[in-house]
Amino acid sequence: MKILVTGGCGYVGSVLVPKLLKDGHSIINIDTQWFGNYLPKHKNLRNLKFNLSNIKSLKVKNIECCIHLASIANDPMAELDKSLSWETSALNTYSLMEFLKNIKTKRIIYASSGSVYGISKNPRVTEQTPLKPISLYNKVKMVTERVILSYSKSIETFIIRPATVCGYSPRMRLDVTVNALTFSALSKKEIRVFGGKQVRPNIHIDDMCDIYRFFIKTSKKNSGIYNAGFENKSILDIAKFVEKFIKSKIKIYKDRSDPRSYRLDSTKILKVGFKPKKKIKDAIIDLRNNYQRKVLKKKPNFYSLKWLQKILKNN
Repeated sequence: MKILVTGGCGYVGSVLVPKLLKDGHSIINIDTQWFGNYLPKHKNLRNLKFNLSNIKSLKVKNIECCIHLASIANDPMAELDKSLSWETSALNTYSLMEFLKNIKTKRIIYASSGSVYGISKNPRVTEQTPLKPISLYNKVKMVTERVILSYSKSIETFIIRPATVCGYSPRMRLDVTVNALTFSALSKKEIRVFGGKQVRPNIHIDDMCDIYRFFIKTSKKNSGIYNAGFENKSILDIAKFVEKFIKSKIKIYKDRSDPRSYRLDSTKILKVGFKPKKKIKDAIIDLRNNYQRKVLKKKPNFYSLKWLQKILKNN
Protein backbone atom coordinates (compact mmCIF):
# COMPACT_ATOMS: atom_id res chain seq x y z
CA MET A 1 0.00 0.00 0.00
CA LYS A 2 1.13 3.57 -0.69
CA ILE A 3 0.90 5.56 2.54
CA LEU A 4 1.44 9.25 3.27
CA VAL A 5 2.74 9.89 6.79
CA THR A 6 2.85 13.37 8.30
CA GLY A 7 5.25 13.98 11.17
CA GLY A 8 6.98 10.66 10.65
CA CYS A 9 10.33 11.90 12.00
CA GLY A 10 8.82 12.36 15.46
CA TYR A 11 8.89 10.16 18.54
CA VAL A 12 6.22 7.69 17.38
CA GLY A 13 6.89 8.06 13.66
CA SER A 14 10.54 7.06 14.04
CA VAL A 15 9.36 3.65 15.25
CA LEU A 16 6.25 3.43 13.07
CA VAL A 17 7.79 4.16 9.65
CA PRO A 18 10.38 1.33 9.85
CA LYS A 19 7.58 -1.05 10.88
CA LEU A 20 5.50 0.03 7.88
CA LEU A 21 8.45 -0.47 5.56
CA LYS A 22 9.01 -3.94 7.02
CA ASP A 23 5.33 -4.67 6.32
CA GLY A 24 6.03 -3.97 2.64
CA HIS A 25 4.32 -0.58 2.31
CA SER A 26 5.60 2.29 0.18
CA ILE A 27 5.92 5.40 2.36
CA ILE A 28 6.05 9.12 1.68
CA ASN A 29 6.91 10.97 4.88
CA ILE A 30 6.61 14.73 5.22
CA ASP A 31 8.08 16.43 8.27
CA THR A 32 9.68 19.77 9.11
CA GLN A 33 12.44 17.74 10.81
CA TRP A 34 12.72 20.37 13.56
CA PHE A 35 13.67 17.64 16.00
CA GLY A 36 15.97 15.74 13.67
CA ASN A 37 15.69 12.85 11.25
CA TYR A 38 16.26 9.33 12.53
CA LEU A 39 14.58 7.38 9.74
CA PRO A 40 16.65 4.83 7.82
CA LYS A 41 17.22 5.18 4.11
CA HIS A 42 15.06 2.70 2.23
CA LYS A 43 14.11 2.12 -1.38
CA ASN A 44 10.41 2.35 -0.48
CA LEU A 45 10.71 5.56 1.56
CA ARG A 46 10.54 9.13 0.30
CA ASN A 47 11.49 11.18 3.32
CA LEU A 48 10.79 14.84 2.60
CA LYS A 49 11.74 17.86 4.70
CA PHE A 50 8.45 19.56 4.13
CA ASN A 51 6.00 21.84 5.95
CA LEU A 52 2.41 20.64 5.88
CA SER A 53 1.29 24.19 5.11
CA ASN A 54 2.69 23.61 1.59
CA ILE A 55 0.71 20.42 1.02
CA LYS A 56 -0.86 21.74 -2.21
CA SER A 57 2.58 21.70 -3.85
CA LEU A 58 3.22 18.02 -3.08
CA LYS A 59 3.33 16.00 -6.30
CA VAL A 60 2.03 12.55 -5.41
CA LYS A 61 -0.54 10.15 -6.78
CA ASN A 62 -2.37 7.04 -5.68
CA ILE A 63 -2.10 7.60 -1.92
CA GLU A 64 -4.37 4.96 -0.41
CA CYS A 65 -4.01 5.92 3.25
CA CYS A 66 -2.69 8.84 5.31
CA ILE A 67 -1.40 8.51 8.88
CA HIS A 68 -1.54 12.04 10.28
CA LEU A 69 0.90 12.45 13.18
CA ALA A 70 2.08 16.03 12.63
CA SER A 71 1.29 18.29 15.59
CA ILE A 72 2.71 20.58 18.25
CA ALA A 73 3.12 17.77 20.68
CA ASN A 74 1.88 18.78 24.15
CA ASP A 75 0.39 21.43 26.44
CA PRO A 76 3.44 23.59 27.24
CA MET A 77 4.68 23.47 23.64
CA ALA A 78 1.31 24.64 22.34
CA GLU A 79 1.46 27.68 24.63
CA LEU A 80 4.79 28.85 23.17
CA ASP A 81 3.13 30.13 20.01
CA LYS A 82 -0.65 29.84 20.01
CA SER A 83 -0.98 30.81 16.36
CA LEU A 84 1.54 28.12 15.37
CA SER A 85 -0.44 25.51 17.30
CA TRP A 86 -3.69 26.34 15.50
CA GLU A 87 -1.92 26.55 12.15
CA THR A 88 0.00 23.29 12.55
CA SER A 89 -3.00 21.23 13.57
CA ALA A 90 -6.39 22.68 12.64
CA LEU A 91 -5.58 24.88 9.62
CA ASN A 92 -2.99 22.59 8.06
CA THR A 93 -5.28 19.61 8.63
CA TYR A 94 -8.02 21.34 6.67
CA SER A 95 -5.54 21.82 3.79
CA LEU A 96 -4.46 18.19 4.13
CA MET A 97 -8.04 16.91 3.99
CA GLU A 98 -8.76 18.97 0.87
CA PHE A 99 -5.60 17.57 -0.70
CA LEU A 100 -6.50 13.98 0.19
CA LYS A 101 -10.03 14.43 -1.10
CA ASN A 102 -8.73 15.78 -4.42
CA ILE A 103 -6.35 12.85 -4.96
CA LYS A 104 -9.08 10.41 -3.85
CA THR A 105 -7.31 8.98 -0.81
CA LYS A 106 -9.53 6.34 0.77
CA ARG A 107 -8.55 6.52 4.44
CA ILE A 108 -7.05 8.80 7.11
CA ILE A 109 -5.84 7.74 10.55
CA TYR A 110 -5.37 10.71 12.88
CA ALA A 111 -3.31 10.89 16.07
CA SER A 112 -5.47 12.98 18.40
CA SER A 113 -4.98 12.83 22.17
CA GLY A 114 -6.65 11.25 25.18
CA SER A 115 -6.11 14.57 26.95
CA VAL A 116 -9.15 16.05 25.14
CA TYR A 117 -11.21 14.70 28.05
CA GLY A 118 -9.48 17.14 30.43
CA ILE A 119 -9.97 16.42 34.14
CA SER A 120 -12.28 13.50 34.88
CA LYS A 121 -12.87 11.35 37.96
CA ASN A 122 -14.99 8.98 35.90
CA PRO A 123 -13.49 5.47 36.24
CA ARG A 124 -14.56 4.69 32.67
CA VAL A 125 -13.71 7.51 30.25
CA THR A 126 -15.08 6.12 27.00
CA GLU A 127 -15.33 7.66 23.55
CA GLN A 128 -18.83 8.85 24.52
CA THR A 129 -17.57 10.91 27.48
CA PRO A 130 -18.09 14.66 26.88
CA LEU A 131 -14.91 16.50 25.96
CA LYS A 132 -13.79 19.15 28.46
CA PRO A 133 -10.46 20.43 27.15
CA ILE A 134 -8.65 22.59 29.70
CA SER A 135 -5.68 23.74 27.65
CA LEU A 136 -4.94 25.19 24.23
CA TYR A 137 -3.41 21.87 23.15
CA ASN A 138 -6.57 19.98 24.14
CA LYS A 139 -8.79 22.48 22.32
CA VAL A 140 -6.67 22.37 19.15
CA LYS A 141 -6.87 18.56 19.10
CA MET A 142 -10.63 18.63 19.61
CA VAL A 143 -11.17 21.12 16.77
CA THR A 144 -8.83 19.18 14.47
CA GLU A 145 -10.86 16.02 15.11
CA ARG A 146 -13.98 17.89 13.98
CA VAL A 147 -12.27 19.13 10.84
CA ILE A 148 -11.40 15.55 9.90
CA LEU A 149 -14.84 14.18 10.79
CA SER A 150 -16.45 16.72 8.45
CA TYR A 151 -14.87 14.76 5.55
CA SER A 152 -16.10 11.35 6.70
CA LYS A 153 -18.54 11.02 3.78
CA SER A 154 -15.68 11.07 1.27
CA ILE A 155 -12.76 9.64 3.31
CA GLU A 156 -12.80 6.70 5.72
CA THR A 157 -11.95 8.35 9.05
CA PHE A 158 -10.22 6.79 12.03
CA ILE A 159 -9.41 9.06 14.98
CA ILE A 160 -7.18 7.66 17.71
CA ARG A 161 -7.07 9.27 21.15
CA PRO A 162 -3.80 7.90 22.55
CA ALA A 163 -2.70 7.74 26.14
CA THR A 164 0.75 9.01 27.06
CA VAL A 165 3.18 6.97 24.96
CA CYS A 166 6.23 5.41 26.59
CA GLY A 167 9.26 3.39 25.53
CA TYR A 168 12.39 3.72 23.43
CA SER A 169 12.53 5.47 20.06
CA PRO A 170 15.53 6.66 18.00
CA ARG A 171 13.93 10.14 18.25
CA MET A 172 13.52 9.90 22.02
CA ARG A 173 11.28 12.01 24.18
CA LEU A 174 12.56 12.40 27.70
CA ASP A 175 9.74 14.75 28.70
CA VAL A 176 6.80 12.34 28.88
CA THR A 177 5.88 10.64 32.14
CA VAL A 178 7.31 7.10 32.09
CA ASN A 179 10.34 8.09 30.01
CA ALA A 180 11.11 11.14 32.18
CA LEU A 181 10.82 9.26 35.47
CA THR A 182 12.87 6.33 34.15
CA PHE A 183 15.64 8.52 32.73
CA SER A 184 15.81 10.51 35.97
CA ALA A 185 16.25 7.25 37.90
CA LEU A 186 18.95 6.08 35.49
CA SER A 187 20.94 9.30 35.30
CA LYS A 188 20.42 10.82 38.76
CA LYS A 189 19.32 7.89 40.91
CA GLU A 190 16.42 10.12 41.88
CA ILE A 191 12.81 10.22 40.66
CA ARG A 192 11.24 13.65 40.94
CA VAL A 193 7.46 13.58 41.24
CA PHE A 194 5.36 16.74 41.07
CA GLY A 195 2.06 16.12 42.81
CA GLY A 196 1.72 12.41 42.21
CA LYS A 197 -1.98 11.71 42.65
CA GLN A 198 -2.85 12.60 39.04
CA VAL A 199 -3.90 9.54 37.07
CA ARG A 200 -2.62 9.16 33.53
CA PRO A 201 -3.31 6.45 30.96
CA ASN A 202 -0.26 4.93 29.29
CA ILE A 203 0.55 2.96 26.16
CA HIS A 204 3.79 1.34 24.98
CA ILE A 205 5.19 2.82 21.77
CA ASP A 206 5.15 -0.57 20.03
CA ASP A 207 1.44 -0.98 20.77
CA MET A 208 0.83 2.58 19.59
CA CYS A 209 2.49 1.80 16.26
CA ASP A 210 0.65 -1.49 15.99
CA ILE A 211 -2.67 0.35 16.39
CA TYR A 212 -1.90 2.44 13.31
CA ARG A 213 -0.90 -0.72 11.46
CA PHE A 214 -4.12 -2.40 12.60
CA PHE A 215 -6.31 0.43 11.29
CA ILE A 216 -4.57 0.47 7.92
CA LYS A 217 -6.14 -2.89 7.14
CA THR A 218 -9.32 -3.01 9.24
CA SER A 219 -12.75 -2.85 7.60
CA LYS A 220 -14.14 0.60 6.78
CA LYS A 221 -17.20 -0.31 8.87
CA ASN A 222 -14.95 0.18 11.92
CA SER A 223 -14.31 3.84 11.13
CA GLY A 224 -14.77 6.20 14.07
CA ILE A 225 -13.09 7.37 17.27
CA TYR A 226 -11.01 5.11 19.49
CA ASN A 227 -9.30 5.50 22.85
CA ALA A 228 -5.87 3.89 23.04
CA GLY A 229 -4.53 3.41 26.54
CA PHE A 230 -4.29 0.25 28.57
CA GLU A 231 -2.73 1.12 31.94
CA ASN A 232 -4.23 3.89 34.07
CA LYS A 233 -1.68 4.73 36.76
CA SER A 234 -1.05 7.66 39.09
CA ILE A 235 2.25 9.49 38.61
CA LEU A 236 3.38 8.27 42.03
CA ASP A 237 2.50 4.65 41.20
CA ILE A 238 4.55 4.91 37.99
CA ALA A 239 7.48 6.28 40.00
CA LYS A 240 7.23 3.36 42.44
CA PHE A 241 7.15 1.00 39.47
CA VAL A 242 10.35 2.56 38.07
CA GLU A 243 11.95 2.20 41.51
CA LYS A 244 11.37 -1.57 41.36
CA PHE A 245 13.52 -1.93 38.24
CA ILE A 246 16.10 0.82 38.78
CA LYS A 247 17.80 1.54 42.10
CA SER A 248 16.74 5.08 42.96
CA LYS A 249 14.83 7.26 45.44
CA ILE A 250 11.54 9.06 44.94
CA LYS A 251 11.37 12.76 45.83
CA ILE A 252 7.89 14.30 45.90
CA TYR A 253 7.21 17.98 45.30
CA LYS A 254 3.64 18.62 46.47
CA ASP A 255 3.54 22.31 45.60
CA ARG A 256 3.93 21.81 41.84
CA SER A 257 1.12 19.66 40.48
CA ASP A 258 -0.12 19.30 36.91
CA PRO A 259 -3.91 19.04 37.41
CA ARG A 260 -4.70 16.85 34.37
CA SER A 261 -6.10 13.56 35.61
CA TYR A 262 -8.15 11.05 33.64
CA ARG A 263 -8.52 7.36 32.87
CA LEU A 264 -9.06 5.93 29.42
CA ASP A 265 -11.40 3.03 28.80
CA SER A 266 -10.25 1.29 25.60
CA THR A 267 -12.88 -1.45 25.45
CA LYS A 268 -14.03 -0.28 22.01
CA ILE A 269 -10.66 -0.85 20.33
CA LEU A 270 -10.37 -4.27 21.97
CA LYS A 271 -13.81 -5.24 20.65
CA VAL A 272 -12.77 -4.59 17.03
CA GLY A 273 -9.84 -6.96 17.44
CA PHE A 274 -6.76 -5.04 18.57
CA LYS A 275 -4.69 -6.77 21.26
CA PRO A 276 -1.94 -4.88 23.14
CA LYS A 277 1.27 -6.82 23.71
CA LYS A 278 3.38 -4.64 26.01
CA LYS A 279 3.15 -2.81 29.33
CA ILE A 280 4.80 0.03 31.24
CA LYS A 281 7.33 -2.40 32.72
CA ASP A 282 8.47 -3.36 29.20
CA ALA A 283 9.09 0.32 28.43
CA ILE A 284 11.09 0.79 31.65
CA ILE A 285 13.20 -2.30 30.95
CA ASP A 286 13.81 -1.29 27.31
CA LEU A 287 14.90 2.19 28.39
CA ARG A 288 17.17 0.77 31.10
CA ASN A 289 18.78 -1.70 28.70
CA ASN A 290 19.35 0.93 26.01
CA TYR A 291 20.84 3.29 28.62
CA GLN A 292 23.20 0.58 29.85
CA ARG A 293 24.27 -0.14 26.25
CA LYS A 294 24.83 3.62 25.82
CA VAL A 295 22.27 3.74 23.01
CA LEU A 296 19.97 6.00 25.05
CA LYS A 297 21.66 9.30 25.82
CA LYS A 298 20.62 12.76 26.91
CA LYS A 299 20.34 15.05 23.89
CA PRO A 300 18.90 18.59 23.73
CA ASN A 301 16.35 17.70 21.03
CA PHE A 302 14.95 14.92 23.22
CA TYR A 303 13.37 17.65 25.37
CA SER A 304 10.74 18.95 23.00
CA LEU A 305 9.69 22.11 24.85
CA LYS A 306 13.17 23.60 25.23
CA TRP A 307 14.12 22.56 21.70
CA LEU A 308 11.05 24.19 20.18
CA GLN A 309 11.77 27.35 22.20
CA LYS A 310 15.19 27.43 20.60
CA ILE A 311 13.78 26.93 17.10
CA LEU A 312 11.17 29.67 17.51
CA LYS A 313 13.77 32.07 18.91
CA ASN A 314 16.06 31.53 15.92
CA ASN A 315 13.29 31.87 13.30
